[in-house]
Amino acid sequence: MTTNCAPAEPVAIDPTTILDSSGRTAPGATEVEDLRARLRALEAEVARMRETEAARMREALLGHRAEDLRLLTDALPALVAQIGRDYRYRFNNRHYETWFGRRPEGLVGAHVRDVIGAAAFDERRPFMDRALAGEHVRVEGFLPDGSGRRRPCTIAYIPRRNEADAVDGFIVTVVDLGEGRAAESRRLALADLGDRLRDLDDTAQMAFVAAEILGRTIGVSRAGYGTIDPATETITIERDWNAPGITSLAGTLRFRDYGSYIEDLKRGETVVCVDAETDPRTAATAPALKAISAQSFVNMPLTEHGGFVALLYLNHATARAWPAEELAFVRLVAERVRAATERVRSEAARRASEAQFRAFAQAVPNHVWAASADGRLDWFNAQVYAYSGAGPNDLDGAAWGTIVHPDDRGGVVETWGAALAEGTPYETSFRIRRADGAYRWFLVRAEPIRAADGVIVRWVGTNTDIDDQRAAAAELTRLNALLAEQVEHRTRERDRIWDTTTDLMGTAGLDGYLKSVNPAWSRTLGWSESELLAQPFTVLIDPADHAETGDVVRRLARGEAVTGFVDRIACKDGRQRVVMWTAAPGGDVFYIVGRDITEQRQTEEALRQAQKMEAVGQLTGGLAHDFNNLLTGISGSLELLQTRMSQGRLTDLDRYINAAQGASKRAAALTHRLLAFSRRQTLDPKPTNINGLIAGMEELIRRTVGPAITIEVVGTAGLWTALIDPNQLENALLNLCINARDAMPTGGRITIETANKWMDTRAAKERDLEPGQYLSLCVTDTGTGMPPEVAARAFDPFFTTKPMGEGTGLGLSMIYGFVRQSGGQVRIYSEVGDGTTLCLYLPRHYGAAETAELPADLADAPRAEQGQTVLIVDDEPTVRMLVTEVLEDLGYTAIEAADGAAGLKVLQSDVRLDLLVTDVGLPGGMNGRQMADAGRAVRPGLKVLFITGYAENAVLGNGTLSPDMQVLTKPFVMEALAVRIRDLIAGG
Repeated sequence: MTTNCAPAEPVAIDPTTILDSSGRTAPGATEVEDLRARLRALEAEVARMRETEAARMREALLGHRAEDLRLLTDALPALVAQIGRDYRYRFNNRHYETWFGRRPEGLVGAHVRDVIGAAAFDERRPFMDRALAGEHVRVEGFLPDGSGRRRPCTIAYIPRRNEADAVDGFIVTVVDLGEGRAAESRRLALADLGDRLRDLDDTAQMAFVAAEILGRTIGVSRAGYGTIDPATETITIERDWNAPGITSLAGTLRFRDYGSYIEDLKRGETVVCVDAETDPRTAATAPALKAISAQSFVNMPLTEHGGFVALLYLNHATARAWPAEELAFVRLVAERVRAATERVRSEAARRASEAQFRAFAQAVPNHVWAASADGRLDWFNAQVYAYSGAGPNDLDGAAWGTIVHPDDRGGVVETWGAALAEGTPYETSFRIRRADGAYRWFLVRAEPIRAADGVIVRWVGTNTDIDDQRAAAAELTRLNALLAEQVEHRTRERDRIWDTTTDLMGTAGLDGYLKSVNPAWSRTLGWSESELLAQPFTVLIDPADHAETGDVVRRLARGEAVTGFVDRIACKDGRQRVVMWTAAPGGDVFYIVGRDITEQRQTEEALRQAQKMEAVGQLTGGLAHDFNNLLTGISGSLELLQTRMSQGRLTDLDRYINAAQGASKRAAALTHRLLAFSRRQTLDPKPTNINGLIAGMEELIRRTVGPAITIEVVGTAGLWTALIDPNQLENALLNLCINARDAMPTGGRITIETANKWMDTRAAKERDLEPGQYLSLCVTDTGTGMPPEVAARAFDPFFTTKPMGEGTGLGLSMIYGFVRQSGGQVRIYSEVGDGTTLCLYLPRHYGAAETAELPADLADAPRAEQGQTVLIVDDEPTVRMLVTEVLEDLGYTAIEAADGAAGLKVLQSDVRLDLLVTDVGLPGGMNGRQMADAGRAVRPGLKVLFITGYAENAVLGNGTLSPDMQVLTKPFVMEALAVRIRDLIAGG
């Protein structure tokens, strides 16, 4: 505990002034003088008592027996002890035991350092040494008692001489001055604080003054004030008060370095620590606190607007108690400082506000003026002087009325007087003279400025030029009258249109009911207006159109306009009309206009049928021409082959065989193109790596388009897999590159690009697709491009821009049919002169791509195992014969059937069957898929190979077959048939 009993430094006190809690001079200043008089009387009484007691003690110590000495000193209201030159107690009275909590017999012989503590001993030793040197020493200060409480006292050190007149020790006496003296000291300190704060306008200096007064009055090692950053848990100290020998803490400190009490401060609690070594919040960091002379401390948080912003703190180098009277004094000082600080800040804010007001008033283009509480105008901004041509002070008081239009002055004075009398805002308009003598209309407003008690202290007003607005308002009134006349005219026109138009007009609510309809509804549909409004509108809509209608309503609810929406509406007589709608949202309702396009649709359908018949005619002629050529090549080759064989001329037979095979292959290719065009081809879709497919075709494409065309391939890394017929996709890609080459007769660039696409609802609808994941294959050229009318017909069959004999017009139609049959879409993007991009959008397949199969050689085809049997069902005897011969050559047992019924009998028998090979289109009412399913009912796991040249894709499950079912498209080479049979039987 600190036991600094050095004399207290004098405190400067103004004998005539005392401050209240806000820092202002308080009434009843004579009270301070009364207090000071009482203090002087008390000090005189204490001095008299001290001299009397000292005399008694000297007499007792020098002339009485030890027993009498103890009785005498115990009766004195003071601490008395005798100490030798070795600083050990030789005698002490009863009050020492009470003061320090020690028994008298335990104190004699003890060293002073052990009784009062090492720090206090070091502080007092100079006084003790002076007494041992023969000097009478008296000091005033604070002495901590056994509980650590510091109490004001007077301490005297009196030399004690022996018979040889040598100083062999000293007598120490301590007179307790009591709490009254401490309280008086605190009151005087508060008065001094008020005096010093009153003349300060710097908040940092105010904080230091408070710290200095606190430190000196309470007698601590350090007192200070710092700002807090709760986020970083730090305190920044600019300046603090420190007792002699104590180092300043100026700078930034982290609370966590000194304990966990920051949590208490954040809650707004004052932290009182008597001893850092025993306080659980600081026990672990006690060495750090002792190192900064803060073994005991008080931290009092200061808050603003509910936030912890600053800290008033007291530190002491040793452990000490903090009496409630001292803490109350600290709080009172903190309140006084806070009040004075707020006063300074408020005054600064007021000055800043006034400066800001003047700057703002000068900056705004409006006239700004101010008046005293009684209404006398005494300040105008520069705009008023510039407008009126008046000089400073020319308009003060009643002079401002000279620039008001004479006809308006009476009303202005009356209105201004009423506002002053009632204390209400002032607002009026009148004309003010400009410097050139012209008058303009102004809107004039003023607001009263009130003090805290509600009394008006000032008026602030503005004048806003509204001359142009008044002129515009007059013009607007004239225009409104004209507009009302025009609206009435337009309303009559709208009513005539509403009544006479053939379009269905009306309003509908989001609840599904019509709100109003024009007469065209009844004329077109036969329903009366009351019938239309009484039932939900969806009752009239074809159920097949309900889903799309619901989507339109949701779009309207989101605020979107909808155009070109078509649905079928029921008439009262049971017929249906096709109506195209345009709808626009309008709050809780939407406005609809429908046009009956029933006859238009019928006409369009008739036109499409005519176009179809024309296309069929063109197709028939083209097929006849192409197949006549191909049949001529086949039949001619076979006739010559027969002739040569009959003549025994076998050397040139390969020529005729190759010619016949070539013509048959071209016929198969033409058939595939026709089926793709009609979307009837039987596809063999496989999980395909499109990038790999393009890489395999790149060299073929380069050779096909020629050296004048640059090929660039941009394949997206991580491209998804597509479930597609790879052969058909290769044909489509080659076709697109050939078309691109033909569009660049002088050379150019072809870019083949792939990408992953995620189609949301809007993007998918724009491409006529379902929302989801797709991959795109785009071919872009730098050729001549297409005008819109050509691009619109590019997928039409037999449409071509090439000269006669250079194209059939089936290429893009075939591509379109193949992609659509595969679940995708094709789109053209072209500009004349800027080239063309044609994109294929293919659905994503979740799975790995398959590796391509190499074409087989019939000589290398695998042989059958013992007893393996295959059932062949086909209505074409030639096909059955060829398949049977191939199978028998490979060692299989072949069973033939001409239709589905015959094939099913074999399937239902007990004969061994390892594989069923069947055409899809069979006569007799049972197709190949139905027969295969019926057979698998009695032979689970039966392997099936469908061979077909034409089939509804739905018959084969839209391209999805179980693993033990496969498809082989006619015509096919015998090697491919053998490999497929072997793979299926072997479980491949």
